[in-house]
Amino acid sequence: MSAPAPIPPRVLTVAGSDSGGGAGIQADLKTMLALGTHGMSVLTAVTAQNSLGVQGAWELPAEAVRAQYRSVVDDIGVQAVKTGMLSSAALVDTVAELLAQTGAPVVVDPVGVSKHGDALLAAEALDAVRTKLLPVATVATPNLDEVAQLTGVTVTDEPGMRGAAAEILAYGPRWVVIKGGHLPGEAVDLLTDGNEEHWLRAPRHDNRHTHGTGCTLASAIACGLARGQDVPTAVRGAKEYVTGAIRAGFALGGGIGPVDHGWLTRTAR
Repeated sequence: MSAPAPIPPRVLTVAGSDSGGGAGIQADLKTMLALGTHGMSVLTAVTAQNSLGVQGAWELPAEAVRAQYRSVVDDIGVQAVKTGMLSSAALVDTVAELLAQTGAPVVVDPVGVSKHGDALLAAEALDAVRTKLLPVATVATPNLDEVAQLTGVTVTDEPGMRGAAAEILAYGPRWVVIKGGHLPGEAVDLLTDGNEEHWLRAPRHDNRHTHGTGCTLASAIACGLARGQDVPTAVRGAKEYVTGAIRAGFALGGGIGPVDHGWLTRTAR
């Protein structure tokens, strides 16, 4: 009789659906599979989305989100959770309450706008993100646009990233990754808990097909945490994975194509 197969680390994404497959829960689940974990999902919203932008979005009721979450966590269990598009204050409140009861590390990607500039978070939900969601985060991963939304701070250079990190940490996450990809020059991110600082640098690849980078990075961090890695190790590994995915990003449709979540497999062939 053969031994039962080992159970891979279990990672849960709580996010919206991207019908084009480049971001949202689709990107999250692809990342989780690529990094050897078992991905599970709680759907918060459905979007009509492609390489050109978001043509529509429909939020799910809070009770549907709660039921999905409880169904997965109460039976299967989780070793890390990643949040993405939550869209409204009601959903932010619901998800923050659920996360506080779970006891697993949480990666919060405070999604505010899409790659194309489409709003994915209601303005009235920002305070709930600040006061309810960020305090339960093990790691928060805002880009510079999301930093400006949440804090009013506009970052124009690397020294400004340190001040932005302090502003986000004041809301309660244990660690923050300030993503500096919108700055010129090499792609630099700052990881800090207010005491330690880790500057993560990677070459900037001349590839416009970068749809899904934020979702992919946050999910990859969650995979590392589910494996028992400490935060700096998980973030460093996630940065390496997403850099490779950006390098391999491909054209799809008439606009901005996705990163390649399967680049590790294709590189190994």
